[in-house]
Amino acid sequence: MATDQAKMIEKSFQLPDLGEGLTDAEILRWHVAVGDPVILNQVIAEVETAKAAVELPSPYAGRVRKLLVDAGTTVAVGTPIITFAVESATGDQAAREQADQERQVPQEREAGEREAGEREAGEREAGEREPEEQGPEEQAGGERVPVLVGYGATAGTSSRRGTRPRPVPASPSFSPIPTRPLAKPLVRKLARELEVDLAQVPGTGTGGIVTRQDLLEHCARRNTGTPATASTEPSIRPSTEREERIPIHGVRRATAAAMVASAFTAPHVTEFITVDVTATMDLIRRLRGSAFLDGVKLTILPFVATALIQALRHAPGLNSCWDEAAQEIVIKRYVNLGIATATPRGLLVPNLKDAERLGLIELARSLNNLTETARAGRCTPTDLTGGTISITNVGVFGVDCGTPILNPGEAAILCLGAVREQPWVHKGQLAVRWVTTLSLSFDHRLVDGELGSRFLADIASTLTTG
Repeated sequence: MATDQAKMIEKSFQLPDLGEGLTDAEILRWHVAVGDPVILNQVIAEVETAKAAVELPSPYAGRVRKLLVDAGTTVAVGTPIITFAVESATGDQAAREQADQERQVPQEREAGEREAGEREAGEREAGEREPEEQGPEEQAGGERVPVLVGYGATAGTSSRRGTRPRPVPASPSFSPIPTRPLAKPLVRKLARELEVDLAQVPGTGTGGIVTRQDLLEHCARRNTGTPATASTEPSIRPSTEREERIPIHGVRRATAAAMVASAFTAPHVTEFITVDVTATMDLIRRLRGSAFLDGVKLTILPFVATALIQALRHAPGLNSCWDEAAQEIVIKRYVNLGIATATPRGLLVPNLKDAERLGLIELARSLNNLTETARAGRCTPTDLTGGTISITNVGVFGVDCGTPILNPGEAAILCLGAVREQPWVHKGQLAVRWVTTLSLSFDHRLVDGELGSRFLADIASTLTTG
């Protein structure tokens, strides 16, 4: 039967489970409108969870019938958010679609954890290949189209569709499918922060991809009044306004809730020690000229991390958690080291899995990669869960010390202050030395004062000797 004579039925799409323990997400924006034709795996919306921003692909080929949730609304996992008009499926195809939907939850969780890395790699390949070389997952203007595993049919499940998803032919009453401008995820994120419509930015990259430099030059022209492709300027509040209200959602809302829960659940104790780290700073200076660093950016942070990991061998109670339900203390025999990171989306604490297995240089490289990934907004749910102990570095902001709040589920967090040259009594003589202040917050249910003090002094001793 011809497509225009096929029976159309309504299919709904529920907000999927996007990661470990996430129960809701905010609809940031819709990429489709009612009546738009869509193809399989076309991006239909962008949503933000407490962990990351994620693009949702369409599970069906058809037409948008209803948008059930407005942009800016937070909804629970499993809530219907959109309906489609699709061709009715019969026989084996319908059975396959039903089976796919029944196993969607475990598949989506795995897909969500892979999404960040795959998205950038896929879009990079899409920009480098010629259009005729692109595969079936690179639709909508040459970009990789993400596949949400477990929803609806997949490409190739019907011989009628062939190897490429085929859009339902549009009638005059429907709008054509919009073409999204080519850009990598980091450029898209920067464009959202700068409130720039990428469709208005001429791309100079391979295949017309919009580069970061293209975006910055566009903003420079816009800000100086130089004629360029028109873009929509954000509205400016009158200068007479004395207050600004910023909606709390996504990462900031989750962080606030977690910190309040931690502060009022775990009895916090914070201790401080000021330490001469001249020997460590001299070692860093010598190592920076070594060829074996292989481009690794070496700072004091990996040395502090190494000292912390070594101290845990004598104080495993600092690497534990309190199981309220079982009324047990759980000692972790592995170290998933969290690094508190300030990002444009708020504070994130990604953790480095099995950090105790890494040498100094490998630890330094891994910490650099971890923080860069967090700032770029490419952390997966796995990166942000399962931490056992954390470090926060307020010294990068020129702050001498702090009293950090525990990351929920962890027994301790170490705060590193600014490293400064100061007058210091060294070997009975006043001298100028490199000095810093370390502070340790810990859960007093798990760690008593003596254990916490010895742990902090052990870290300080390692840094003193270099």
